[in-house]
Amino acid sequence: MATSGSVDFNLDMAEITEEAFERCGLELRTGYDAKTARRSLNLLFADWANRGLNLWTIDQITQTVAQLSTSSAVATYPLGIITLTVGASGSFSVGETITGGTSGVTAEIITLPSGTTMTITVPSGTFTATETITGSSSAATTTVSSVPSLADVQAAGDILEMVVRRDSEDITMSRISRSQYLTTPKKTTQGRPTQFYVDRQITPTITIWPVPENSTDSLIYYRIKRIQDADASVDTADIPFRFLPCLVAGLAYQIAMKKSPQRVQILKMAYEEEFERAASQDIDHGVPLRLVPTYQSLRV
Repeated sequence: MATSGSVDFNLDMAEITEEAFERCGLELRTGYDAKTARRSLNLLFADWANRGLNLWTIDQITQTVAQLSTSSAVATYPLGIITLTVGASGSFSVGETITGGTSGVTAEIITLPSGTTMTITVPSGTFTATETITGSSSAATTTVSSVPSLADVQAAGDILEMVVRRDSEDITMSRISRSQYLTTPKKTTQGRPTQFYVDRQITPTITIWPVPENSTDSLIYYRIKRIQDADASVDTADIPFRFLPCLVAGLAYQIAMKKSPQRVQILKMAYEEEFERAASQDIDHGVPLRLVPTYQSLRV
């Protein structure tokens, strides 16, 4: 007999939910059943983010640094790219502060990639569409065409590694803690950045030191992004196929806690086994050792 020749097996959210309900000895019957399952799926994805590294959620970002003058440079950047669309940006300068005339919101310009867009630091609030913005040093003005989205940056979780590129040469930057950055004596020192601190807020940022001495160096880093949400029954999961058994097992366990408590223990065991198998293969095979740190509170 001939094989199928097909390697595109996948499950949408409806099929994942049906399989999970069946493992609980139940049937998917109502719209609320589907709704509560999607909620459990999204909580499950959040749990996976806390359990360790998911390789398929890693992407690379290149961010040009910004300097205004020998006494002023941009030190803090979003963990990703924030693009502000405006009427025209040609009269503005890289590194200067822009202020919204109606909202009073401020941000710093990182790059001017086109005539009608600019990439900016995390705004101090929310710009208003159609309001006028003014540059602090150029005194240039323009109109905001659309409010910049923070979704890409807010989907970022952390940084794995970072380099600074100058003249096609990459130099590794070392990560420091919040307290190490706080105790840095002179934070305005300029030079080629060698250290970075990640502030993992709802809109996460990267602060570098020394602050840039030019506007041509580039920060290049790998960041971890969150798994895409389960929003609709027709969606497929934002996971590689090898995690499908783990996802179904995890959802069955979540549903059992709400609807089939007598099966909780066996489904939890099945889920943990499936997760361990999947996670053990989600590694960089060029690295012989995989360490996952854990933190436990100390009790006297």
